[in-house]
Amino acid sequence: MIALVDSNDFYVSCERVFDPRLEGRPVGVLSNNDGCVVARSAELKALGVAMGTPLHLLPPAVRRRATLLSSNYALYGDMSRRVNRVLGDFSPDVEAYSIDESFVGLDDDTPGAAEAQARELRETVRRDTGIPTCVGLAPTRVLAKTANRVAKRQPGRDGVCRLAAEGPETRRVLEALPVHELWGVARRSAERLALQDIHTAWQLRQADPKQVRRTFSVVLERVVWELRGRPAIGHEDLGEPRQRIMVSRSFGRLTGSLDELRAALRQHAARAAEKLRRQGSLARAVLVFVRSDPHRLGERQYRNSVVVPLPGPSADTRELLGAAGRGLSAIFLEGVRYQKCGVMLLDLVDAERHQLSLLAPGDEAGRRRGQRLMGALDALNGRMGRDTVRFGLPGRHAAWPLRCERLTARYTTRWDELMRVKLR
Repeated sequence: MIALVDSNDFYVSCERVFDPRLEGRPVGVLSNNDGCVVARSAELKALGVAMGTPLHLLPPAVRRRATLLSSNYALYGDMSRRVNRVLGDFSPDVEAYSIDESFVGLDDDTPGAAEAQARELRETVRRDTGIPTCVGLAPTRVLAKTANRVAKRQPGRDGVCRLAAEGPETRRVLEALPVHELWGVARRSAERLALQDIHTAWQLRQADPKQVRRTFSVVLERVVWELRGRPAIGHEDLGEPRQRIMVSRSFGRLTGSLDELRAALRQHAARAAEKLRRQGSLARAVLVFVRSDPHRLGERQYRNSVVVPLPGPSADTRELLGAAGRGLSAIFLEGVRYQKCGVMLLDLVDAERHQLSLLAPGDEAGRRRGQRLMGALDALNGRMGRDTVRFGLPGRHAAWPLRCERLTARYTTRWDELMRVKLR
C-alpha cells in the first residue's frame, strides 16, 4: 500500500506553527524579492487572490486584510525534513516527491487498518510538527495522488481517502476526474487524448495500454497500468514537467573528503540544471543534502539538508552550482564518512510564462547572455557527448542579497532566532 502524504498549504502552515495568531486569517507567502504570491491560505484564496499575483497588483482592501510574508526557505526546508523524519518512524520506505509531498510505503493494506494507520500518521505529524496533512492511500502512485486529491477536497473524509484497484468508489472518482488533471498527464497529451474521445481518468484506464504506448509514450502507458492498480511508475519515471527535480547517487565507497563531496555535488547540480532547462522551467531554491550509511552501525551517523534560495528564478548552471556549494559548506561535518549526497531544485516555474520582477537583481542583457551560454553548453554536450563542456567548482562567496522585507525568523535553524517566550 502506498500513501501520498501532502502537507496542506505548506508554506503558510509553517508560518502558522510559530505564529498561531495567523490561524483563520488570510495569509500569503511571497516569492524571492517579495515579487508575487506563491502560497495562499484557504482564506486568501476565498478573497480571490490567484497564484502568482504580483504584490503590487493586490487590491488595497485585500492587502489590509491579509498577512503577506517573505519566503522563509530555511524554515520551510527544515520543517519538511521534520515531517519526513516523522514519516520515517512509520515506514523505512519514504520518498520525498517535493518539499511538501512524500510517498510512504505501508505494509498493512487491509481495508480499515490502512485508514487507521493513515489517521495515526496525520495525528502524529500534526502533534510533532504542527503541520496539517492529507493522506491518499492506494496500491499505485497515480491512484494515491488521486486519492489524496479526494481527501483534500472532501472535508467529510477527515483528511484520508483510500482507493482500491477495483470498486465502485474508484470508478466514481475516476469518472469525475478530467484527464488533464490526472498526475502524469501533460496538457498537450490531454489535448491529444481528447481527439481519441478520452476525456476522463476512467476512460484512460479503459484504453488499450499497447495502443496508448504506440500513440503517445511509455510514460502514459504506465499511467494506464497504474490506474488499473498495477504498479508501473518508479520515483523518477514521470517524464512530464515535475514540481521538483532531484539528482543524487550513493558513492562507490564512503568518503569524508569535502573536496570529493563538492565534486559530486557539482556533477549533480549540473545534471539537475540540464533537466531543468530541458523541461523549460526555472527554480527558485536549491536543497542540498548529505548522509552517512545508516546500515553501518559502527560508523558515526549524520544526515542533514539545507535549502538555499536563489536571488530570482533561474536555470543557469552557474547560479545553481553556487547555491549548492554554499549549502554544502553550511551542513558539512568533519569526522563523518558520507555515503550519499544530492541536490533538489524546488519551487519550479514555467520559464516561458515567468515575468521577471523589476526588483530582481541583475540586468536583462546579462540574463540573455546567460541564456545563450547555457544554450551553447547544452548544444555542445548534446552533439559531442555529456560533460564535454562543464564548469569548475565555483569559489565560496556570500549569498546574493535578497529583498525579504517581510521575512519571519528562522526559528529552527538559527540559535540567534529561537522563539522567545515572555511571562507576564
